[in-house]
Amino acid sequence: MEINCNIPYKKKRVDNENDENKAPNYQNVCKLNKNDSTTPEEQQEHGDHKGDDPPAAKLARIASQKNILGFEQYEAKNYQNALNFYKDAISLCPDSALYHYNRGTMYEYLQDFNSALTDARNAIRLDPSFGKAYVLVARCCLALGDIIVLEQVVKTAEVNAQTTHASIQPLVQHFQQLDAAIQTNYDQKAYRKVVYYLDSALNQSPFCIRYRLLKAECLAYLGSCDEALDIAVDVMKMDSTSADAIYVRGLCLYYTDNLEKGILHFESALTLDPDHHKSKQMRSKCKQLKEMKENGNMLFQSGRYREAHEIYTDALMIDEQNKDINSKLLYNRALVNTRIGALSEAVTDCSRVLELNAQYLKALLLRARCHKDLENFEEAVADYETALNLENTTEIEQLLSDAKFALKKSMLRDYYTILGIGQNASHEEIKKAYHKKALEHHPDRHSTSSVEKRKEEELKFKEVGEAYAILSDARKKARYDSGQDIEEQEQGIPPIYP
Repeated sequence: MEINCNIPYKKKRVDNENDENKAPNYQNVCKLNKNDSTTPEEQQEHGDHKGDDPPAAKLARIASQKNILGFEQYEAKNYQNALNFYKDAISLCPDSALYHYNRGTMYEYLQDFNSALTDARNAIRLDPSFGKAYVLVARCCLALGDIIVLEQVVKTAEVNAQTTHASIQPLVQHFQQLDAAIQTNYDQKAYRKVVYYLDSALNQSPFCIRYRLLKAECLAYLGSCDEALDIAVDVMKMDSTSADAIYVRGLCLYYTDNLEKGILHFESALTLDPDHHKSKQMRSKCKQLKEMKENGNMLFQSGRYREAHEIYTDALMIDEQNKDINSKLLYNRALVNTRIGALSEAVTDCSRVLELNAQYLKALLLRARCHKDLENFEEAVADYETALNLENTTEIEQLLSDAKFALKKSMLRDYYTILGIGQNASHEEIKKAYHKKALEHHPDRHSTSSVEKRKEEELKFKEVGEAYAILSDARKKARYDSGQDIEEQEQGIPPIYP
């Protein structure tokens, strides 16, 4: 859904126009444009009346004077003083739609939009044709993000104030489209898009607590828990009993693997609102993950690796969004895989950990060790080099040096394998193995073979000779075992002993 998101909330200010035909006390407090001033007839129409009987007339005159004083304070931008005068006017004439409207406008300037909305709705109740009161309602609903009340008032304006209805209807439609886009993307778990639309919504509804907390919730899902927590704390400063704000704090704790405190927050939210569905769900998920993590760790410590592997695998399916917990579960499963000899699976798990958290040093070191054990020496060296950049320690330096040595050695011919012996073979064992292999691959034994076979056996015979030349010489053998390059000075084949 493509929506124009560039309609910011903007409070309409009074235009300082001088009109000799209008006394200051008849000017409207909140103007949408230069032609928005109220006339004396409008004052009379919307409730600034003298009254018929002397007591009522006296109260009406005093109320009118309070209204004038309120306007003077408004023009001087002393909004709190103006508000007090309008309160006095209402206490004297509570049935004046105009006074309620004026006081509501002052509440708007003081950013008390709930009180402003109440006064605007009272003004409409007292005078259903008071068009500017509908506009005030629209502004307050926009600032608060209260689409339900806005829709109700728009329907009333359609009947009683058609001109005003035409002016605010486009705003309402835009608001409805934006709210629908937010809900649709939230249902689809497209949280990044939700945040985008919420930023646009908050630009025009900066005091909408619902939007602010929904943004915080989505930020938590996206891993930006610090920013989400800041929003929740700000809301709780205004309303410490906000179940939604406490829920978001619990969500941040949950996504940073602080399950115990997360459970406490979800329970606090449920104490305030027993029907808080999200808190019920997250409390259950928190408890389940906590129990499975503890069981998996206990099984691992007791050496029951395959059972631990099963528990960690099941735990990973609970919440794919929780990168912090899942990275730890994957690392634990990788450790289990090393214990049961599944080194390739351990490498895969460590790689998934590093996709979630590239700074996870333990997973990087474990993967490097697995690569080395699998004789993937180049990969092991690369991992140890990355680990050394993350944390420069003598231990990692030594691991990197060992991996580089293994890589260098792996690039040499394996003379021990050629002779079919182990690295701890004695001199006599080396000599005996050489005799056996030399006789096996001697060209005379394959003189009647095909050309390809003779070439293959000649090459193997030559390799056997090279292997013996190195391993039978103590100095050359020591250099070879240390991984140093050996410049062979003799290319001849040693004699064969029958």
